[in-house]
Amino acid sequence: MEMTLRWYGSKHDSVTLEQIRQIPGVTGVITTLYDSMPGEAWSEEDIAAMIAEVEAAGLHVSGIESVNIHDAIKIGLPERETYIDNYITTLERLGKAGIHMVCYNFMPVFDWTRTELARRRPDGSTVLAYTQEAVDAIKPEEMFASIGKDTNGFVMPGWEPERMARVKELFAMYRDVDDEKLFANLKYFLERIMPVCDKYDINMAIHPDDPAWSVFGLPRIIINKKNILRMMEMVDNPHNGVTFCSGSYGTNLENDLPDMIRSLKGRIHFAHVRNLKFNSPTDFEEAAHLSSDGTFDMYEIMKALYEIGFDGPIRPDHGRMIWGEVAMPGYGLYDRALGAAYLNGLWEAIVKSEERK
Repeated sequence: MEMTLRWYGSKHDSVTLEQIRQIPGVTGVITTLYDSMPGEAWSEEDIAAMIAEVEAAGLHVSGIESVNIHDAIKIGLPERETYIDNYITTLERLGKAGIHMVCYNFMPVFDWTRTELARRRPDGSTVLAYTQEAVDAIKPEEMFASIGKDTNGFVMPGWEPERMARVKELFAMYRDVDDEKLFANLKYFLERIMPVCDKYDINMAIHPDDPAWSVFGLPRIIINKKNILRMMEMVDNPHNGVTFCSGSYGTNLENDLPDMIRSLKGRIHFAHVRNLKFNSPTDFEEAAHLSSDGTFDMYEIMKALYEIGFDGPIRPDHGRMIWGEVAMPGYGLYDRALGAAYLNGLWEAIVKSEERK
């Protein structure tokens, strides 16, 4: 595997490439063109400039997160053909530039949902958190206003103000889209893009829905082992794979994370490894990556990845805000650097234990 860190670009991120380069064991970044709009084709010049900036800092672009999918594709509108063509053009240009992994999601309206961006933990750190009771007590169009004060001035991906201003319109557009229609539209999209993925060896790594259940009545399909296996069987191509995000799948405590990993051998193209602490099945908060700080056995998760021969990029995911850092919630430097070091330590221990048997 290759340890990486997500980076939002010099115009959007409080963390610099120079800082990332100093985290032991981190050799690449996961990034994207954050000023691009869903549905538009990325230019060769912008892709080249992004790669050049990262490489000038002594790192490389290990993958893209995300090439966002236009709502017309998810809904299945006639104009989806134009947006899929643009998506194919972007993939072709990424492949020619030497980028071979793209993380994306197929979530309607909200890319992810949290009800708090700065819940204070006993140690004084602040974290992202979710309670179903808070969701049940609020209207969808009020979600952004309820958490916007805690963004520290950063634009949260998937929660861009211009998108949140259209929440009512988006809900109306998705009114007739249920799980089956969303599966059908995902299948159509994947079948259209697989030829260019085959040509340029691009692994498409779908990110799970977060949390792994319906929110505000919206369909959610990438939520468990059964649905993921269905997705891979309906478009049975090795380039059709997953981002295994322990924190997203782990929101549903019925998901056996190590078992899911083992069932996805050869189809996990990217991994987000993070921990959650549950106060109840519908009240969870982000934790430090350390197993004992949360609910998940991080050793078993990493061991399962090792056992299936996972060799793709991996990154620590949402971190706590610690040591007075002011950054995009979940994406500061300090706790994610600690997470990368911890995951690298687990991996080294697993590798050496297996080699010495």
